[in-house]
Amino acid sequence: MSVEIALVEMLGSVPHWFAVLILGALPVSELRAAIPIAMGIYGMGPFEAFFFSVLGNLLPVIPLLLFLEPVSNYLRHYSIFDTFFTWLFSRTRQNNTESFEKYGLLALTVFVAIPLPATGAWSGCAAAFVFGVKFRQALPAIAAGVMIAGIVVTALTMTGIGVADLIMGM
Repeated sequence: MSVEIALVEMLGSVPHWFAVLILGALPVSELRAAIPIAMGIYGMGPFEAFFFSVLGNLLPVIPLLLFLEPVSNYLRHYSIFDTFFTWLFSRTRQNNTESFEKYGLLALTVFVAIPLPATGAWSGCAAAFVFGVKFRQALPAIAAGVMIAGIVVTALTMTGIGVADLIMGM
């Protein structure tokens, strides 16, 4: 059973809008799963699914942007975390510095907007931290990426539901 289905079952006793908000906020689902679940399982309309999913996806952004650095600094006191963070940051900088230097905040927005695994608001906050992007710049770039991803996922979900309805009607 997938993580998303397990989450839907776990959230079965809460109102659908709240379940979608929670699914949008979680790093394992974000809005990439929240929108299809909202529309396909809960029967929400596109606007309602988009609204609660995007809102949920944006909820952790401010705390993440504010607290990733202090938490990272604290955890670096332990050698295993220091080794992990050193590896992660050097690998991230090595693989992405050229794009970030060339495109700046646009690269961050596009990275968050691409609706694929390992991209999204949570990863965007981590990237902003790794590249030293200030809160005032990172927040609007990540928010724009989340909204773009929401539009893309909503459109894809509507298309998928329309195709499924067409096939079922045959």
